[in-house]
Amino acid sequence: MTATSHTSRVTAARALPVAALFDMDGLLIDTEPLWFDVETQILAELGASWSHDDHAKLVGSSAPVASAFISERSGGRATPEQVAEELLARMTRKLRETPPLRPGVLPLIGEIDAAGIPRALVSSSARVLIDAVLDGLAPLSFTAVVAGDAVTRNKPHPEPYLTAAAMLGVEPAECVALEDSPTGAASASAAGCVVVAVPSVTAIEPAPRRVVVTSLDSVDLAFLRSLFRPS
Repeated sequence: MTATSHTSRVTAARALPVAALFDMDGLLIDTEPLWFDVETQILAELGASWSHDDHAKLVGSSAPVASAFISERSGGRATPEQVAEELLARMTRKLRETPPLRPGVLPLIGEIDAAGIPRALVSSSARVLIDAVLDGLAPLSFTAVVAGDAVTRNKPHPEPYLTAAAMLGVEPAECVALEDSPTGAASASAAGCVVVAVPSVTAIEPAPRRVVVTSLDSVDLAFLRSLFRPS
């Protein structure tokens, strides 16, 4: 038996996925209403309006992108840097309270943990916001955490998911990524992951190695493993 054939048989015999990579905002916790409230408050104080359509454009975006967009909507009454500072401070205060978990999160994570599958948190949010969420979710924790301010290129670039897979020592193609936004789904798909999309605000289209479900309530470990079987 050659080394190549031996490796392929071992890979085929492995139970997939070898790791689960979770987005945070809108997927694990219901933060989108919190973000909308904070954004609306900031724009109101600047004498400008804000709508759900405006917010939908930012779902899954990095802090610099969101801050620049809000600054522009304010008519330049606040710089992107000033907006970023306010967003960070206000959301940190909100998230230090117990964050609202999305339906189906705990049962799915329980199954993943029982199977010994490592999991990572892959978020566009700054590390300070992630830490605030994890403080509220304790003792729930993750094997690895990739924050938006810890990568050079944020979602929709594949770097966040490639980084998470490297931290876990696994191949992206053998990982499942769970996302709620088109931006995040694009990032995970570009990294080569199998993607389970659970849209929270903006619709996500199915694609190769990407399925769309309405809730994590309909997702269990058997379902995740079925996504890796040859069709």
